[in-house]
Amino acid sequence: MPIQNQRFCFLSITIANGQSCGGIGILLCNTITKRNPRSNFSMSTPKPLGQITRGKTAPNRLRQTDSFLRIAYPSLIKTMSGVYVDLGYGAYPVTTLETFNRLRKLNPRLHVIGVEIDKARVEEAQAFASDGLEFRFGGFNLPLNNHEQVGVIRAFNVLRQYSEREVDDALKVLSAPMTEHGLLIEGTCDPTGRLLNFNLYQKQNDALNRIAFVLAPRISSLNTDFTPRSFQAVLPKNYIHHAEPGGAIDRFFKNWHAAWPKVRSTDPRQTFIESAYRLADHYGYEVDKRLMLLRRGFLVLKTKLH
Repeated sequence: MPIQNQRFCFLSITIANGQSCGGIGILLCNTITKRNPRSNFSMSTPKPLGQITRGKTAPNRLRQTDSFLRIAYPSLIKTMSGVYVDLGYGAYPVTTLETFNRLRKLNPRLHVIGVEIDKARVEEAQAFASDGLEFRFGGFNLPLNNHEQVGVIRAFNVLRQYSEREVDDALKVLSAPMTEHGLLIEGTCDPTGRLLNFNLYQKQNDALNRIAFVLAPRISSLNTDFTPRSFQAVLPKNYIHHAEPGGAIDRFFKNWHAAWPKVRSTDPRQTFIESAYRLADHYGYEVDKRLMLLRRGFLVLKTKLH
């Protein structure tokens, strides 16, 4: 079913049996709501755009996205004039709450908005709203007030089921209210956040440009069972269907895989750092070599693989 004929609902939180998680109960919803087939995918559409997705998450699942912003873009967060939008927080707003608490340490005036398409979830989330933290009903056509612009959008685990053309359309709609130099973090991860990767986009001269691809394994998970190719199972939409043998994406993982045992040490953090250096120095990839990023497990790849 094409994106024009669907209604997005964003789910990013699921724990079986409604068990409590950090004081927040997590439920699963797998209902699909169809839109009027005559509707168009555009900013003028009055109803939220999207379809329900089956998302699974856990506390700290998206922590690496918050850490990345704090390390790589502290000035942007400290001086942000636009709001931060967590798109598709799910049945309960654990990811939104965590992000609010973390980033408010950098900017006490930061305004965070969790957006969901299920009205019941939005109503239930109001119990967690506070000064600077809101929950609103909406979809890709963000539910913003007339005076509001967006400094950062996080859209995680919500786009992978669409075609690449549909993803491009969705990104265009999302980017419209973004401020100049605003960021959009769009990616996927495994159920616990152990393996997390995302496209990093920035609004530049009124256009949304992809400026990096970030691979962020949890450092504590880099044990003897980890291999760089583990990421291929959780690649975002724009990569997952282009990882054919011999292609640029396959070559990248082949090279990273080859670099890993050559630099392996008893310290997984050091192994990660040295493998990134080898990708840059031996294989010629453009990698952000800042130690403050590498030490926290962020391989920021600026070479375009697709």
